[in-house]
Amino acid sequence: MSKLNDLILQYCPEGVEYRPLGEVCQKIFAGGTPTSTNSAYYGGDIPWLRSGEVNFNEITSTEKYITEAGYNSSSAKWIEKESVLIAMTGATVARSAMTLIPLTANQSVCALVPNRDILNYRFLYYCISHDYEKIKAAAQGALTSINLNLVKALSIPVPPLPVQEEIVRILDNFSLLSAELEAELEGRRKQYDFYRNQLLSFDSDSDSVQWKKLEEIVSSHCNLSYGIVQPGDDVNGGIPVVRPVDLGKGKIVISTLKRTKKEISDSYKRTILNGDEILLCVRGTTGIMELATEELRGCNVTRGIVPIAVDCQYNVRYIYHILKSDKIQSAIANKTNGAALQQINVKDLRGLVIPIPSLEEQERIANILDRFDTLTNDLSAGLPAEIEARKRQYEHYRDKLLTFKRKDA
Repeated sequence: MSKLNDLILQYCPEGVEYRPLGEVCQKIFAGGTPTSTNSAYYGGDIPWLRSGEVNFNEITSTEKYITEAGYNSSSAKWIEKESVLIAMTGATVARSAMTLIPLTANQSVCALVPNRDILNYRFLYYCISHDYEKIKAAAQGALTSINLNLVKALSIPVPPLPVQEEIVRILDNFSLLSAELEAELEGRRKQYDFYRNQLLSFDSDSDSVQWKKLEEIVSSHCNLSYGIVQPGDDVNGGIPVVRPVDLGKGKIVISTLKRTKKEISDSYKRTILNGDEILLCVRGTTGIMELATEELRGCNVTRGIVPIAVDCQYNVRYIYHILKSDKIQSAIANKTNGAALQQINVKDLRGLVIPIPSLEEQERIANILDRFDTLTNDLSAGLPAEIEARKRQYEHYRDKLLTFKRKDA
């Protein structure tokens, strides 16, 4: 950081000029799509990008390719490498990317080719990604789409190139560290999946394993029921309710939960939590789950979740891991049905067959898999927590590095 401070004092002691993108980019344009789905237009060797592939990333390849005939039948233009891209519509609207290859794109992608005499393309990318929320807010005000005029009018700081290059060096180092952690996490998750499936594979003829239906291993007060059908609006001071969107994050944070009226929760007493259940999603993305903690005691769940209270003669964390195994997840998927809304019936859930080894073996398996689970999925510990910390650190320094005293202020 001291080198950057020295450069700022050397090159811009009076501040930095903020200029519209339309002034500092050689070209700003959108792409196009071949005029038909004719197979002669697709499957060629011209990279053709769609907005869904623009996601704060470096583009080194595309999912689709078009032919010369497809290119000529569209308004697509070649985008030179080391340009910046912005998604103009769709699920990734306002997100940006850098392209490291020459390519073409459809009309939902905006290309920014910087004036390289005054603008480092990676510095431009960091400025655009820094302004993501601002661009997204403008897009939402324009029917969730961005037009070229909006992009051209967006102003960014334009310090001298040596200052830009030092900022890029610092932010690239942060990005590299995050990428290395993400790669390690992906490797650990694959390792976790492998060991989980190895540990939870049992011979159906083995005398050391019993096979029981899920309904046979739950406690006497658990009847495997759906939760609240209509929790209503969020109620200040109400009873927290867990929804399917709250699952799959490694831990349920009570402060983030929606709250319902006490009388509504009381009308679904059978799903009021004790804080030791497995919460299984049965609507939407069926099969995702989370373990309830003591903090959730007294909370409730919505229609899309079935609480599973395991009988005390079984290890609840073993049951949690076996339910996440490929074999049981496959059984859940096979019983899931519905076109507009995927769901599994409670009757089918009750009939899921679970292998039950000795309690000692359950505990051994659970202890091994707990360590992997914490390392790979817990947002308060392990690699996910470290990645989140790195992300916050990166955003802090990015905000600091891209905020300058305005020369015209």
